[in-house]
Amino acid sequence: MGTSSAAPLVAELRSRVTGQVVGAGDEEYDAARRVWNGIVDKHPLAVVRVADEDDVVAVVDHARTRRLPLAVRGGGHGVAGYGTVDEGVVLDLGRLAGVDLDESTGTVRVGGGARLGDVDRATAPHGLVVPLGVVSQTGVGGLTLGGGVGWLTRAYGLTADNVVAASVVTASGERVTASEAEDGDLLWALRGGGGNFGVVTRFTYRARALPDPLVAVEMVYTEQRWPHALRAWEAWTRELPDAMQSIATFIVPPPELGAGDEPLLVLASMWADPDDGAAGERFLSELRAAAPPDEETPESDWVAWQSAFDVLGGPGRRGYWRNTSFDRLDDEVVEVLLRRAGEQRWAGTGIDIHHMGGAFARVPAEATPFPARGARFWLNVYGAWTDPAVDAPRTAWVRAVVQDMAPFSTGGLYVNFLGAEAGDRAQATRAVYGAGPLERLAGLKRRYDPENLFRLNHNVPPA
Repeated sequence: MGTSSAAPLVAELRSRVTGQVVGAGDEEYDAARRVWNGIVDKHPLAVVRVADEDDVVAVVDHARTRRLPLAVRGGGHGVAGYGTVDEGVVLDLGRLAGVDLDESTGTVRVGGGARLGDVDRATAPHGLVVPLGVVSQTGVGGLTLGGGVGWLTRAYGLTADNVVAASVVTASGERVTASEAEDGDLLWALRGGGGNFGVVTRFTYRARALPDPLVAVEMVYTEQRWPHALRAWEAWTRELPDAMQSIATFIVPPPELGAGDEPLLVLASMWADPDDGAAGERFLSELRAAAPPDEETPESDWVAWQSAFDVLGGPGRRGYWRNTSFDRLDDEVVEVLLRRAGEQRWAGTGIDIHHMGGAFARVPAEATPFPARGARFWLNVYGAWTDPAVDAPRTAWVRAVVQDMAPFSTGGLYVNFLGAEAGDRAQATRAVYGAGPLERLAGLKRRYDPENLFRLNHNVPPA
């Protein structure tokens, strides 16, 4: 679209909203159009930093009536880069980042543009926490709508499992509330069905007791210790109570950590029971005795712990992610993971193994669209680098790891750990949700967004 034809559309937007409209000729344009993944380089007609829900309604109406592509951005942290678009409108929720704690009801109301760190800083001083992810710069919107895996998943389920209500602007501009009482079908879709059904301007979450003092530690192993440590970790996870969450990570540390340039295995674990920290210490002592680390770093502050992984992928880095679920970590699987992890001699890619189960697994499969509740482990293979010249080999390595793990996969795919894949997007969506949940999601899509205005996502088509 040429500059002359775009100008009236941008001018109309400016006349309709009270927030900031950043157009192609504005000084802030390059900064406003960028998302976390530096591979994604889009040029929207305008980025609208909405001031309130009225602005959201106006932007949705503008995009629909002018038939413009619409991208909805919360934190802009999604690896797929769907928070921006060429020759369309970016609805930026970043200014709707308020966090309101209601201790009388045990709930937390969070603006759709808030990030994890915003929520943690607001709730922790009150001894409360919302189950979120593991990187503080992640937007709560995308995290929640995709599911939300983090340090409290085994204790309290996904972030999406802890949503009790959501304020939504639909494709028609209608403002609706999704809750069990008012629209249980829409609430079901929002708990893992992605951003397909509207713009969520506010989430209401069930609050949980903050583990205080925090019992958490990173145990670090050099490469020659990996076989024993990984097998010991697998055995340790078999009988853990829900309160213990653990992630095994193979990674070359970022240079800013000053930890050398050899790949390491990090076993990061956290205890979620606020009433029995001593039990958490006992379980960590069992792992420490079974696999004595070369080094360990304890953490006693929740907000700091939630930010510990931020350094692995700052804004502007180039990213590509793939994932799968699996149930066994026997010698055959261990051989694949150790071989691939040992190939890393560069910073910027890694392998995470999330130990699942617990409360996450006890949520009935039909209660949410989220797949593979029975998976024992979830594998996330990812990259975050800076040099465009290594896009091809880094991306190929991520794909190769997941391909090698395919024979052991239980079929689960998590949209928040998934890049924007080329090819048949409908086929990819079917692979994520499966036939039954996808049919129900498509029916709700036809009700709330029959023209597929909200299609810049891991899309559920209305037909």
